[in-house]
Amino acid sequence: MDTPHSLSLLLGLSIGLVFGVTAQITGFCFYRGLKQRWSHREGVQLPSFALALSVAILGTQLSAALGWVDLSQSTYRSPTFSWLLLPLGGVLFGYGMALANGCGARALVLLGQGNLRSLVVLGSLGITALMTLTGLIAPLRHAVSAATAVQLKQNSLSLLPWSWLWIALLVVLLLGYVWRAPATPTRNRDLIGAAVIGLLITLGWLSTGWWGADPFDPQPLSSLSFVVPVGQSIQYSMLATGMEAKFALLVVLGLVLGSLGSALVRGRFQWEGFTNTAQLARAIVGGALMGIGGVFAVGCTIGQGLSGISTLAYSSMLSLACIALGAWLHQLGSTSSSA
Repeated sequence: MDTPHSLSLLLGLSIGLVFGVTAQITGFCFYRGLKQRWSHREGVQLPSFALALSVAILGTQLSAALGWVDLSQSTYRSPTFSWLLLPLGGVLFGYGMALANGCGARALVLLGQGNLRSLVVLGSLGITALMTLTGLIAPLRHAVSAATAVQLKQNSLSLLPWSWLWIALLVVLLLGYVWRAPATPTRNRDLIGAAVIGLLITLGWLSTGWWGADPFDPQPLSSLSFVVPVGQSIQYSMLATGMEAKFALLVVLGLVLGSLGSALVRGRFQWEGFTNTAQLARAIVGGALMGIGGVFAVGCTIGQGLSGISTLAYSSMLSLACIALGAWLHQLGSTSSSA
């Protein structure tokens, strides 16, 4: 490629394509795993997420140890965060994820399969994410963040003494959970797909922090995330002549195209829409809660749950726990109303 920036765009598109194909085939989804767990149904979605996380941790930490990426430049490793907004954002995102029946990444995969409900979810998510990041809600976010800021001496497990021992212990625990995954007909396929997604997280860090890094035009160190990038993709579609394409935008595009291609080849493409206004309302509200909550929490189930935790940031672990809590609160409310 002519420039590192061009290389990062090509890498982003390639990573998105592989992610889209893999997630479309396996149905990779953190929320689906939670639902399987709560309904006591056999499934490997949560073990798949654990495997993706273990691969992401190993690959990312090895890359950092070899000096290929400097994870201290990652947003997730910032020692300062809001003790209120981060957990609140996680809960809001999780609740919205349950309302919309999937996170932003899952919505992009479903859109590639022809699910037009996901288009509404993504539109609501993207617009509210930008409103919260730089728009109408941004002043309130800045004020609350400043008033509730807390600073840690260090915000990563990898900075502790004997860090590799702690990393090894964490990975062993995750893999032990994976080992106990039920023997479903698609178990091996889904676990292989999860390992691929975990590897893509590492490749994301390498793409922005090494292969596509340009000292004359520095770009933020990042991996995969699907909250602000969805909003920026909508913005870019309207302002392309006045905006520069970025790694994250090409990942979003590649994900949809990868899912579309996989769905067409496998005969799984089918147009789907809303059957009633209640579905439409859940899509809009769910997307909005994910957009606002995702910015508050500095990420989503992929952004904080895989990319963030691969840096071993404590705040990312807290964020993912709060996302699961938000989804559980929705589940609890649904169970109570149907009783």
